[in-house]
Amino acid sequence: MLRAALVILTVVVVLFALLWAFQRSLIYLPDDRPVPAARDVTLTTADGLELKAWHWPGGEVTVLVAGGNAGNRSHRLPLAEALAARGFSVLLMDYRGYGGNPGSPTEEGLLMDARAAREFVKGRVVYFGESLGAAVVTALALTHPPEALVLRSPFTSLADAGRHNYPFLPVRLLLRDRFPLVEQVREVRAPVTVVYGTHDTIVPPELSLEVARAAGARVIAVEGAGHNDRVLLDGPQVIEAVPRGG
Repeated sequence: MLRAALVILTVVVVLFALLWAFQRSLIYLPDDRPVPAARDVTLTTADGLELKAWHWPGGEVTVLVAGGNAGNRSHRLPLAEALAARGFSVLLMDYRGYGGNPGSPTEEGLLMDARAAREFVKGRVVYFGESLGAAVVTALALTHPPEALVLRSPFTSLADAGRHNYPFLPVRLLLRDRFPLVEQVREVRAPVTVVYGTHDTIVPPELSLEVARAAGARVIAVEGAGHNDRVLLDGPQVIEAVPRGG
């Protein structure tokens, strides 16, 4: 029995070690293929990376768009085009390791990427964060305040979202990247809008609503929408959630 217990303990320790080492491959799901050159600009991060992004100039207010944990900027093209058609300038960033960009994603790295994007933008700016990107732009807002913050499908923290998606793992114990969105959004002084899908099974609506309560946010519920449904990408409620400013 002692030998069996030692074997089980060894297996558990090895499993946890593997999860610790490779957890970021479960969190960040980049499409790292280069995307076609279109409206390309280059953002330079504090640690010296040169990241490609897409820029639509012209409007008095720029919407800085930070995507979720999967894909790359080409997957957010309909959102950027819809915002540009509404009269905004748009900066559609890609994180390190996404869309042909160098580097590997981490919490600290993504925030550096967002700071580089903010430094590119001149004048009035609204932050738009999708899912993981909502945590990125909320952290950015603490040091670089925007005119407004739009959070699409935000989670309270990465641990809470992870516990929902991986209920069989001790997520909070293992996580290296935290993204404590709900704690940080309480400190944001800009107006906040939370948009969520009522049938979201990846970021449960109750997490997004907890973020909204913490922020005192305006809330827009997209009825029947799941996390990756097109209506939550560039549907009318999402586009109209972005304020034009005074």
